[in-house]
Amino acid sequence: MEEVCLNSEPIFDECDEYEVDGDGAFVDNGNESGEAQSKKNPPLPTVGLEFDSFDEAYDFYNVYAKELGFGIRVSNSWFRSKRKERYRAKLSCSSAGFKKKSEANNPRPETRTGCPAMIIIRLVDTKRWRIVEVELEHNHPVNPQITRFYKSHKKMILAAKKAQPQLHPVTEVHTIKLYRSTTLNGCSGCSNVDQREGISSVDHLKHLELKDGDGHALYNYFCRMKLTNPNFFYLMDLDNDGHLRNVFWADARSRTTYSYFCDTITIDTTCLTNRYEIPLISFVGVNHHGQSVLLGCGFVGFESVECFVWILKAWLQCMLGCSPQVIITDQNKTLVAAVSEVFPKACHCYSTWYIMQRVPEKLGGLKGYETIRSQLNKTIFSSLKIAEFEISWTNMIKHNALGDNKWLQSLYEDRTLWAPVYLKDIFFAGMVPIHANESFKTFFDGYVHKHTSFKEFLDKYDLALHRKYHKVSVADLESRNLSLELKTRCNFELQLSKVYTKDIFSKFQSEVEGMYSCFNTRQVSVNGPIVTYIVKERIEVEGNEKEVKYFEVLYETTEVDIRCICSLFNYKGYLCRHALNVLNYNGVEEIPARYILPRWCKDFKRR
Repeated sequence: MEEVCLNSEPIFDECDEYEVDGDGAFVDNGNESGEAQSKKNPPLPTVGLEFDSFDEAYDFYNVYAKELGFGIRVSNSWFRSKRKERYRAKLSCSSAGFKKKSEANNPRPETRTGCPAMIIIRLVDTKRWRIVEVELEHNHPVNPQITRFYKSHKKMILAAKKAQPQLHPVTEVHTIKLYRSTTLNGCSGCSNVDQREGISSVDHLKHLELKDGDGHALYNYFCRMKLTNPNFFYLMDLDNDGHLRNVFWADARSRTTYSYFCDTITIDTTCLTNRYEIPLISFVGVNHHGQSVLLGCGFVGFESVECFVWILKAWLQCMLGCSPQVIITDQNKTLVAAVSEVFPKACHCYSTWYIMQRVPEKLGGLKGYETIRSQLNKTIFSSLKIAEFEISWTNMIKHNALGDNKWLQSLYEDRTLWAPVYLKDIFFAGMVPIHANESFKTFFDGYVHKHTSFKEFLDKYDLALHRKYHKVSVADLESRNLSLELKTRCNFELQLSKVYTKDIFSKFQSEVEGMYSCFNTRQVSVNGPIVTYIVKERIEVEGNEKEVKYFEVLYETTEVDIRCICSLFNYKGYLCRHALNVLNYNGVEEIPARYILPRWCKDFKRR
């Protein structure tokens, strides 16, 4: 597996050598056994490729030109006046420009077409020659079968003739080096993935199924973004035959956003699960408005642990090795294995929303489906203690004779990874549902469908980000300039109206209003600094019926994290109504600063 990375100042590997035979096809010389390798197409000239010398850069473009069926020439050179040292050059198609008009009686016919195809190379600080601009399109037909002999191709034979012993016939063969840039300096976490024992050769043949023009569109998009956005990051993974296997990229804004909101992320593989044409994988977080934000995305050529490990390491390298605290995924076993390998210290959980989305598919054909679904929702979202969940789940299975249902069995085995009652001490930034009627949308919802092509996605990608960024800007403006309407006389509401962003405050405001449905708060036990309270609440269950439920709240009397004050659904990230009642019961007039998460504050990104 090889990586191609064009970020900041690339460094290139000089160990891979290829030989060009008479047909211009590439043969790998890296095989020590000397066995013939399959022919390979020459690589496209790409912005960022580097060479040891001007001649090597010229040879590289010349071999590429011969394979496609056109000649090249040095159309422009730039020199440093004092030392007469060439530091920049333009290698063009031999049909570039036009000849000067001749005053001869029988001038030669014009053979040039003003062809724009060219590359520009520049001598960089490392004393290597780097491709800095590329144009691959010609305005005339090119065909390697045409027998026209170009001067640049003649140089190839002459160079080979000088290098070979005179006893042997001259053959049109010479050796060049192909350089592929490696990963960024100092990141061992994204080194090339070696072939491992136990992985069949079939796995290594899997790659992205690109249509005509898709690969070129990706290259053009990345190069354009890199020129206009210096902090744009991308990595491309090639298999042993030069096919594009995996791709990852993230723009500067995604990288900056993650520096603020790196606590919880979701790895969205909806396109893989639903077998979309594009195998898209997205890294999504939540900003201080509670909005989904893109933290990078990529294409996975094959759903294997190896490919997932590659893309996770690429993302981690992009984010400078900063691992998230909580990672949410679906139940894809290969992805789960990759996450545990790349992020061993992160808390990994399954998406409850994704699981609930699969209920109709997995249980829809069963007799009494509506009853089963209702009981399942109640078990998952209404259980306040682990014992309640266990009893309710057991009753549901027995009552509906579901003991042999494999899907429910697997859910129960993994219950500690997705059931809310087991995850009360984990901060999810609102990225998991806590009620049965909550719905979530993927980041690219409405922009990607089952048959969206790679090229079409690149166009929609920019549109989606533009609209998302606009919403963030509007939310920032409203949070700074709009005065928020208060609905109660509670000091807590007034206090946080000055601190929280508008969207987060509106969610907290509903909890303040919910305080009035709570009553009979009482202390039940004391264990050092931890005091346990019971709070009763009248909850609407079905129709207009009300039910009284008991909620347990752990109140810390010392400086602690917000998660310790309320053991119920504290992963919302703001104090729920039961915790607010406990504060009120203890005569607290303002919420202590230690219970206000900075990530929800309107000035968080300016701190």
